[in-house]
Amino acid sequence: MNRYRIEPHAAVDLKAFDPADTDDYKDGAESAERTERLKHRLEKLQERLYAEGERSVLVVLQGIDTAGKDGTIRHVMGGINPQGCMVSSFKPPTPVEQAHDFLWRAHAACPPAGNIGIFNRSYYEDVLVTRVHDQITDAMVHERFAQIVWFEKTLAARGVRILKFLLHLSEAEQKKRLLARLDDPEKRWKFSPQDLVDRGYWKAYQRAFEDMLTATSTADAPWFVVPADHKWFRNLVVADRLVHALEDMDPHPVTRLALDWDALRRSLEEA
Repeated sequence: MNRYRIEPHAAVDLKAFDPADTDDYKDGAESAERTERLKHRLEKLQERLYAEGERSVLVVLQGIDTAGKDGTIRHVMGGINPQGCMVSSFKPPTPVEQAHDFLWRAHAACPPAGNIGIFNRSYYEDVLVTRVHDQITDAMVHERFAQIVWFEKTLAARGVRILKFLLHLSEAEQKKRLLARLDDPEKRWKFSPQDLVDRGYWKAYQRAFEDMLTATSTADAPWFVVPADHKWFRNLVVADRLVHALEDMDPHPVTRLALDWDALRRSLEEA
């Protein structure tokens, strides 16, 4: 799964990544079974991370509309203890947020020690949507790229493990998913006329994604381009990389109390 990782300073061409890729998996059955095993492992690792209370994990999910950010959170993170997990969604900034620098609201939402934080969209919207719709100049975009790299380096230095996933969807699959929303009365609430407007900017978004990946995938905060046409494979890749990162961190509960544990056990047995 590490082949979906973007190496630092690598020039990215998204046409080289197949959104329908499923590696060696022929259908969703085997993939779903492995994902379930990874989810059980994730539960154990998250408990250890929370008990250790010294480091945290930040998962950043980006992608075009219908790429599956909500679905990824639901299917990959659904089994972990919500006490140690926080999800933040980044919508258009409020007037208060606009009065600060673009990273202000992101820093406030970063996970505290012991937690897994998930950004459903993120501060990267400020170099994607704003750029595609000509709200900022290219010079401002590259200035923000540098600020983002420094911001993520700062987080990493204080023990935040950062994993960033671009859910890479094909234009044809997006059309299929949008039509499915329109055809299902219970899913129409997910549809926005803006979705149709943004489809007209498809190529501009792909170029913006490529520049983002090239400029901001670092050793401290790598990007992964996740094939997203098949939801079951998307979930597997994200679960696999998250578990791999936590196993590499190898968190262990920290006992800060100097107690005579054997004496406590004897007292409990005698009670």
